[in-house]
Amino acid sequence: MHDPDPYSTPPYGEPGPWAPAPPVQHPAATSPQGTAIPRPTPPHPAPPPVPSSAAGAPVVSAPVGGVPAPMAAPSHPAPPPVPSSAAGAPVVSAPVGGVPAPMAAPSHAAPTPVPSSAAGAPVVSAPVAGVPAPMAAPPHAAPPPEPPSPPGTPGSGAPAPLAAPELHGPAASTQPPGTSAHLPSAAAAVPLAAPEAQTAPASTQPPGGIPSAPGAPVSTPWQNYDPWAPAPLQQTGAVVEGKDKQRRVKRGLVGGAVALALAAGGVGGVVGAYVERNVGAVELPQAGKEPAGRAPGSVAAIAARALPSVVTLHVTGSDDSGTGTGVVLDDQGHILTNNHVVEPAAGSKGGISVTFNSGDTAKASVVGRDSGYDLAVVKVSDVRGLKPMALGNSDNVQVGDPVVAIGAPFDLAGTVTSGIISAKERPITAGGDSSDGSDVSYVDALQTDAPINPGNSGGPLLDSRARVIGINSAIRSADSTSDDSGQAGSIGLGFAIPVNQAKRVAEELINTGRATHPVIGVTLDMDYTGDGARVGTKASGGGPAVSAHGPGEKAGLKAGDVITDVDGQRVHSGEELIVKTRAHRPGDRLRLTVWRDGREKKISLVLGSADGD
Repeated sequence: MHDPDPYSTPPYGEPGPWAPAPPVQHPAATSPQGTAIPRPTPPHPAPPPVPSSAAGAPVVSAPVGGVPAPMAAPSHPAPPPVPSSAAGAPVVSAPVGGVPAPMAAPSHAAPTPVPSSAAGAPVVSAPVAGVPAPMAAPPHAAPPPEPPSPPGTPGSGAPAPLAAPELHGPAASTQPPGTSAHLPSAAAAVPLAAPEAQTAPASTQPPGGIPSAPGAPVSTPWQNYDPWAPAPLQQTGAVVEGKDKQRRVKRGLVGGAVALALAAGGVGGVVGAYVERNVGAVELPQAGKEPAGRAPGSVAAIAARALPSVVTLHVTGSDDSGTGTGVVLDDQGHILTNNHVVEPAAGSKGGISVTFNSGDTAKASVVGRDSGYDLAVVKVSDVRGLKPMALGNSDNVQVGDPVVAIGAPFDLAGTVTSGIISAKERPITAGGDSSDGSDVSYVDALQTDAPINPGNSGGPLLDSRARVIGINSAIRSADSTSDDSGQAGSIGLGFAIPVNQAKRVAEELINTGRATHPVIGVTLDMDYTGDGARVGTKASGGGPAVSAHGPGEKAGLKAGDVITDVDGQRVHSGEELIVKTRAHRPGDRLRLTVWRDGREKKISLVLGSADGD
């Protein structure tokens, strides 16, 4: 048995035998042959009791030069129980000189019992299966070793070897029963040998992996360890950061998060503003810019060529005013239009203003006009750069040909519409406001479905080559009005004076101021309701219906004859006969079919001439 332990509580000086040592990492030990031994896995059993020698004396490790042997690194788990020696007595470290011997630091693996040596010789760890057991690696550098003492002398500076672990096989103890261990020198604590795992034998090499030669001093890495130091050691050997540094780190993280949030908010605001201004607005797909030119024959190409030669007329008079359209005939300023357009300005108080496509305006005067053809010519003076309109040939027009109408319907200048030729030689009459019928116009017109409205009168009807083939003159509206004096809109029935007739009348009006009309020389019965045009029995003034020495008398026409055909075209009324006649020039020859006394008669007639108004 050994003396009772007087150190029940560790003092506040050096660590006592029961003071816990911090955990450390143990580097792999190297056997004398240079083979690295793996570090055992740290167990978590309870700490074992210290075995005794066979004689019951405590087994201690020999000190080196008065310096206590290093403590083994403690582990968090409790070490397994230490088996007893051969005699069964527990082995403990006895205090020397009143100083308690420090406890052996348990390693991560299970500690092994420390057997006592024989005759005070140093205890050498016995290798198991030829492999030395690894020693615990101290975290601090070991102090320089002292000169070795002669081998076998206890307490003379020889290293205190670790005890060999007790194996399941034969015991490795070299101390005979009843032999006590050597005590360490005064004022030095003798630590217990660090137990190792049952399967790993104790190593005789010092920490750091260099095997110890016999008699070499053992380093004491724990002699400078202070368990009450402010910075505890980690298993990695790093010092734990203080609270101040942690606070600084936290403050840095918080500041970084705030700065990141502010930056994200700014970026979000910019992106939001951009989205609101640009992305939020609806943008519809649109074709890109194309060349301004158009294919010849298209409505756009026709309008582009014709518009510079079309003008708008604003007419004022003492009793009436109106708006119409005109066509530039030459560079001298002659403009062709309808008679009913300029009629309000025929008096001394009237006036005509011409507006060109460029927006320029000029005053105009009447050169001549004819109510029978519903044509008139006006002239502007001191105007440069006029572009005359090209004239076509109305005889070449076919039904179905495309046409374009240009005018100022309801004073909307430069309006362009398109359609086709619906019919040719359509006999129409317009006017007739005077009591004697002198203002009635008879037109063998071109019919078109191109929209024509009030204000289009006097404007051009163009073919596919932008040439004039007619002068728009009248419309048939829903109120059955035959002219455009009303304000009804187009229903697709428009009529134009053929350009061949308009050209002849315009030339006569420009040259003489008056237009000539072709005549047959007879007075027609306008009240006849039968099919055809019947020659009257007497003239309006009471004279004969067939003019003496006129074209009709010379051809053999008589009162009461019914004319049913002109040049092979059927005639159904007196108006139609006048229209067919007006479609020719004076001197033209006509072939007539006449019914007289129930028989058909063929007559050839040369048209005469009569002055217009």
